[in-house]
Amino acid sequence: MKFLALLVLSAALLTSACGNNAATGGEKVFRYGTPAYGIANENAGMDPHEAYQGWSAIRYGVGETLFKFDDAMQPQPWLAEKYEFINENTVKITLKDNIYFTSGNKMTGAAVKACLEDLISRHNRARVDLKITGITAEGQTVTITSAAKVPVLINYLCDPYGCIIDMSRGTGDDTKISGTGPFMVESLTPKEVVLVKNPAYYGGVPKTDRIIVSSITDGNTLALALQNGEIDAAQGLPYASLPLFKDSAAYKTSSTDTSRTFLAAFNFNTPALQDERVRRAVVMSLDKETFARVQLMGNGIAAAGPFPPNLPFGGAKVHAPEYNPQGARQLLAEAGWTDTDGDGYVDKDGQPLTLRWLTYSFRQELPLLAEAAQSWLKGSGIRLEINPTDGYADFLRRGEWDIYAKAFVTAPTGDAQYYFTTHVLKESAYNSGNYYNPDTENLIGQLGSEFRPERRTELAAAISQKLVDGSAFAYIAHLKMTLAMKSTVQGFSAHPCDYYEITKDLSID
Repeated sequence: MKFLALLVLSAALLTSACGNNAATGGEKVFRYGTPAYGIANENAGMDPHEAYQGWSAIRYGVGETLFKFDDAMQPQPWLAEKYEFINENTVKITLKDNIYFTSGNKMTGAAVKACLEDLISRHNRARVDLKITGITAEGQTVTITSAAKVPVLINYLCDPYGCIIDMSRGTGDDTKISGTGPFMVESLTPKEVVLVKNPAYYGGVPKTDRIIVSSITDGNTLALALQNGEIDAAQGLPYASLPLFKDSAAYKTSSTDTSRTFLAAFNFNTPALQDERVRRAVVMSLDKETFARVQLMGNGIAAAGPFPPNLPFGGAKVHAPEYNPQGARQLLAEAGWTDTDGDGYVDKDGQPLTLRWLTYSFRQELPLLAEAAQSWLKGSGIRLEINPTDGYADFLRRGEWDIYAKAFVTAPTGDAQYYFTTHVLKESAYNSGNYYNPDTENLIGQLGSEFRPERRTELAAAISQKLVDGSAFAYIAHLKMTLAMKSTVQGFSAHPCDYYEITKDLSID
């Protein structure tokens, strides 16, 4: 039945593709398939000031930011010409001249000011990150003042929420969102985004006339759509499908290391997990190397801490405990958990150590991780109940979990501060398990006001090591990002930040 369903959906996609070809009358059309978590979720849309919709605006070439990351994740001017810190709280940004929104209006200091003011009035994460207290504009300059030192302000302005749009067009209608990018939104639904080229793009006329981005829920269906020619490229394919496109002359792939990390939070409200020895036993039970080699099929590396080794504050600077199920059993015994009834699982005071592992299923490798963890923890005597569900948010909200595993881009700003402020502080938005450590808070506070790059690297590594030493979280693997495409596709490549995909240079022969 599942195979029949795939065939039916595949046929529907093919019919849609053929219809689009007929409608475009010889236009150059690029059809792009993404997983459901790309556009078909609560963040579907193009308003960068709403949730994570800025990712769509930047990924699909609708908008641009004042600065962008190079391949080394260092910020470089994009819409900006240059910047200068007037003092530790104030930066003056000079904008490039003769750049126009798709509305036809010129991008000026006043336009950027209006955009950023709307951003911080509506976007909680941006307001916390940027700490803006005042913005002034004059001609092609904009001056930003923050309430406190923001050493990574320029990095934060690379975040997709910093996509510069023409506020005179409003944000209520996705088709009227007016950026400075090579493409404009023609239509948008939770299942499909249709883009048309911006013929007045300051960087040159785009090589493709129309982009159709389709959300495809099932990863196997996504792979089948690319094989059948219904789409020209895909992002987020299951790793098990990648050999189909790496080993065929009809296709090619583009891969890069990223800071997208499989990590797990511990619920500090769970009595057993309040004992650091139990949390460390869980970490020591996870066979990360095997997971990266087998389940990820080499498309990732085992993680020591929150950041991958290609970043200066990641990799070798952090040391994590090795996979050691016997050592884990010893720690559990020290904590009073032993197998008294011979069933293979440890218990205390007549109660077995049973933990609930929560994750979601729309990233296909996360359920595989859950199944593997269930087997690994059994080897240490811990009974694991796994719950891979797309209703994970409800379980999180109700506190019905003990370990929550997810995929998260830990350094989307090219800096460690983002992950720490979103996950590690007592009041962090994604501190799902209520972790708190005053020493860690103090170090993060130091990082937040430190401008010297070398000292920032030292602080980031020290914070990461403290998280690892305290078994505050379990860091499992850092993932590669891979785009698969027909061999005739040009100008389409993966980037370490996971933002930049569709550009003016994208074409298909």
